[in-house]
Amino acid sequence: MKPDLLKKQAHRSIQKRLGYEFRNMELLQQALTHRSYNAKHNERFEFVGDSILNYSVARMLFDAFPKLSEGELSRMRAALVNEGVLAEIALEMNVGDGLYLGAGELKSGGFRRPSILADAMEAMFAAVSFDADFSAAEKVVRHLFAERVKRADLNIGKKDSKTALQEALQARRFALPKYRIEEQAEQTADAMFVISCDLGELGFICNARGSSRKVAEQKAACEALEWLEQKFPLKKAKK
Repeated sequence: MKPDLLKKQAHRSIQKRLGYEFRNMELLQQALTHRSYNAKHNERFEFVGDSILNYSVARMLFDAFPKLSEGELSRMRAALVNEGVLAEIALEMNVGDGLYLGAGELKSGGFRRPSILADAMEAMFAAVSFDADFSAAEKVVRHLFAERVKRADLNIGKKDSKTALQEALQARRFALPKYRIEEQAEQTADAMFVISCDLGELGFICNARGSSRKVAEQKAACEALEWLEQKFPLKKAKK
């Protein structure tokens, strides 16, 4: 099959995966054109597409998780809107088959490079908005990210126990905790660590066991945080 026919076939497949059919195919072609190919490339499209993507996913998270704070929602969005996730979606859609790349990029495998694939995804969101409107572009983003938002890990939006403990101690003007390895069996088939969390002047020490140092430290910090909040609850400011 001729290269032009292969590209057309790839573009039809991409549109099907996007859930959107272009009226002006030149917009899709430019969105899939890398700067190494010619001067009419997709970099300016990326600028618009990035904003469309960020707003659309932010709104999806806002609606899906009404109890999360701004900071938690921001962390969840960052976990969903990044080069890795966009490249993953692009690979699922076989976007690489529809890219226009210069000879150098073709030889170096540019059609599989995460940065190029992610940029093409953002550019396509912009292309949809130019071909139709913002609402159509948002619909495409929602279509592609629906399952990912549904499966979003609520823990992404929450602070880890060590960070939460540190901030809780600072808010009460206490010294930061100290972590020590009490037991370690790293060379066995089942690695095991016992970590202690020492709150120093407060006279509280707890131990936690985990399959890695990081896991054990998080468990110990979680226990210490529960104790701290029970013994030294923060007074709520009067309204």
